[in-house]
Amino acid sequence: MKHYDQIELKGKRVVKRVDINSPVTEEGIAINPRLERHGESIRLLSDRGAKVIVLAHQGRRGKTDFVSLREHALLLEMITRKKVKFLESMEPEKVREKINRMKDGDILLLENVRMWRGEEVEGEKGALVELLAPLTDVFVLDALSVSHRAHSSVVGLTEHAVSVAGPVLRSEVNALENIGEGELTLILGGAKARDSLQIMEKWLESGKAKEVLLGGAISVLFLYASGKKVGDSLEYLKENRLLEYSEKVKELLEKYPEKIILPEDVGLDIEGKRLEAEAGEINEGQVLDIGEKTIERYVGEILSAKKILINGPMGVYEKEGFGKGTKKVLEAVAESEAFSLVGGGHTITAIKKLGLPENKFSYISLSGKALIQYLSGKELPAILALKKNRAEQEKGNI
Repeated sequence: MKHYDQIELKGKRVVKRVDINSPVTEEGIAINPRLERHGESIRLLSDRGAKVIVLAHQGRRGKTDFVSLREHALLLEMITRKKVKFLESMEPEKVREKINRMKDGDILLLENVRMWRGEEVEGEKGALVELLAPLTDVFVLDALSVSHRAHSSVVGLTEHAVSVAGPVLRSEVNALENIGEGELTLILGGAKARDSLQIMEKWLESGKAKEVLLGGAISVLFLYASGKKVGDSLEYLKENRLLEYSEKVKELLEKYPEKIILPEDVGLDIEGKRLEAEAGEINEGQVLDIGEKTIERYVGEILSAKKILINGPMGVYEKEGFGKGTKKVLEAVAESEAFSLVGGGHTITAIKKLGLPENKFSYISLSGKALIQYLSGKELPAILALKKNRAEQEKGNI
């Protein structure tokens, strides 16, 4: 991919696709990491004299968080410390007029791209891209988090204008490339079995995974598949259809018995209280955390690791008495000298809830599903589109 700092932006109409999709509460939208990081990147382009036209989505049609971006514009003003004009109208003439009147350094946020016709139809050039194609000098894709979708605002303009990766996308890809060099310690938790299995399989097969440390519901599934008793957690596995992955789990355990590390002991919930128990000797109670011996072992492995990827908490950290595993593991990652990449919304929330300093982690990813797909070895449509665009630039076709 070509990067934004490899081309002249001053005086250019730069359409920038970001991801400022934010939680919507009764109080409205609060400044959050996505808004902060993308706001800084918008200011960076404005400072270089670009006429910055910002595209973003919020929620999905039919959902309660499917709202206008008017409030986002006000928050972006606070972050960029610059005027961010918002155009609620989706009438083509008004959009053209607004863009044609922009001056160098101006910032214009257009309405929620998912409110425009054809945005989410893969392979279709939506109404917004049809309108912007002749008005765009440079297209900047700046969100790995939307790169797994071949939506119109994500890939459409790459066929019409010089297209480059922005600073946020560049930093995300750099972090992902960094963990691919050298032996990687994977720490996988939470309940998303499919995601964890895809990541594990890719990194174990490549030979780049030094080890996989398991926690959360995914570790309970592995314990059960290995023939251990998991007490009342069996019902959880059934209710959440995690047992559907049992055969794949058994296959991985047979192929990589030395690299997949299961909890030796666990934190059991017995009538609301925590009880330490050996893994495999559980007749009652629900597994809600990794145990003390497991914590000690995981911390030792983390402190000797060279590269770390952590995705998902070690247990139900929100419940009093069961956040110990998540806290100790995250503290060890923060203390480690290894390059660490943190992924997953629950992991990031845990870091905030536990009051851990974010600057102690090498990189905290803003991406969700796209991160999982990238880590699973799948090609992302938007990344492919940027690479194709660069090839066309070099041929002189764009």
